[in-house]
Amino acid sequence: MSKLYSPETAASGVEHVLRLLEGRWKLIILFHLFDGKVQRYSDFEKLIPGISQKMLAQQLRQLEADGIVSRTVYPQVPPKVEYRLTEWGQALCPALDAMLKWAEKREV
Repeated sequence: MSKLYSPETAASGVEHVLRLLEGRWKLIILFHLFDGKVQRYSDFEKLIPGISQKMLAQQLRQLEADGIVSRTVYPQVPPKVEYRLTEWGQALCPALDAMLKWAEKREV
């Protein structure tokens, strides 16, 4: 059953969502994980050339702490770490796809 929103509760909910996704790189990271893709840290460095190692680590940690991305560490040398969307993170795909389609309407 869907929650009913008033203008105040909707604004508060949107603010919470924006806090989860804020940051210059989080949405870009998420787009590279859509469709069940698994990426390693080094993959992100190649896919997102403008991001520093410190910022990439920070953004990934925040996405993991918020339950959007899962991190798997394999016990080997050198360490192998993989990132993927959680089920909840994967549920975000249609909303972000809708945002892209919305943006396309302006590009005339």
